[in-house]
Formats: sequence, C-alpha cells, structure tokens
Amino acid sequence: MATNAGGKSLRTSKRGSGLPPVVDRITVALVRRAAEDLQRLHNRTGLSKTDLVNRAISVYEFVQAEVDAGNEVHVRDPKTGKEQLVRFL
Repeated sequence: MATNAGGKSLRTSKRGSGLPPVVDRITVALVRRAAEDLQRLHNRTGLSKTDLVNRAISVYEFVQAEVDAGNEVHVRDPKTGKEQLVRFL
C-alpha cells in the first residue's frame, strides 16, 4: 500500500485496472438539487458518480483559475451565435 508525505497509507486501485490510484477519499453530503443533478448526469452519460464528481471539481478549478486571472468564461450556441457569460456564485 502506498503512503502520502505524512506517512498515512493511501488506498490505490487494483493493479492493472487501468484506473488512476485513489489519493484522497472524502464523504460529501449533497443537497437535494445537487443529488438530483448528479443522478441525471449519471443517467445521461453512463459515467460513475465518482467520475462525475472528479470531473466537476476539475471543471470548477479551471473556471476559477480563469476568473482569478481576470478572464471570462462564455458559452456560445453554434447555431445562433448567442453567447452567455458563465459565473459561479
């Protein structure tokens, strides 16, 4: 079993599974809206809830880094050309 810098053991994925090792495990209490959104994403994409949460955190980190750098994040509809500013409050 692997250990982190503080000497604590880290659970890792099975050898040869093709999955990255688990380096942090947390328990999260989701509000109803987030739980429902997560379930809809799971149903729509077929991705595991773990994968969806990992992706959500990575997307949020990217958006926050861009905002911190003074940039704006926009979504553009390719059919109409209409743009919307994306903001996390």
